[in-house]
Amino acid sequence: MATTPTRDGPPPTATDDDLAAMYDDPRFVDLKRRLFRFVVPATVGFFAWYVLYVLMSAYARDFMGTVLFGNINVALVFGVLQFISTFGIAWAYSRYAAREYDPRAKELHDEIHYGGNAR
Repeated sequence: MATTPTRDGPPPTATDDDLAAMYDDPRFVDLKRRLFRFVVPATVGFFAWYVLYVLMSAYARDFMGTVLFGNINVALVFGVLQFISTFGIAWAYSRYAAREYDPRAKELHDEIHYGGNAR
């Protein structure tokens, strides 16, 4: 008697043909596009922000040394903002993935490994 695989234990192995077919599936293409639309702008934006910080530190020393209050200068604020923006991007990606990416990826994973029947 044949049984439908369940999500208990490791998933059954998918064949190369199954994986090749999924690669051409429009839902998989859409999934890759959705990831690309978040990751590339976030990466480019953060890299530009980082390069600005480095260049300002190297070539605009007077501006970066401007005291804002007490012992706090522009360079220190930029440095702290680097950490804040890193955590902000990680938080935004986590929310985006949980909302937009993970449910679709799980659906495709289940379909390829379990035939789409297991929940």
